Amino acid sequence: MEEGADGGPDFIEKKEQAEAAFWRLKRAADRRREDRVKSVLAQEGEPLSATLGRSLYLSLCILFNGLVLTEVIFLTGKTGLSWAIFGVLLGFAVMFQKELYERWFSIDISQIEFEGK
Repeated sequence: MEEGADGGPDFIEKKEQAEAAFWRLKRAADRRREDRVKSVLAQEGEPLSATLGRSLYLSLCILFNGLVLTEVIFLTGKTGLSWAIFGVLLGFAVMFQKELYERWFSIDISQIEFEGK
């Protein structure tokens, strides 16, 4: 049996590390799940126009990115450079669209707390 740096069996150290990694992942997943639940609860009282606006905005962004921006590829001759230009433009468009989405449709989940915390 191999021995670790501290003189103990090496497999125990690996088992402890694996268990610690598991619990870190579980805590991170729990935080993400809690944030998703909070965002759903925060949307409960919002008007229907905000919900429909969010869906409409996302649909328009997808259409713009998929139909309008891809024209760059066809207008510049389907070369490697045209794909690079398309990628850069798409990256900037997505960053701008995300910023607008967060500004217009942000949800405040800081006021929602669950019991037991």
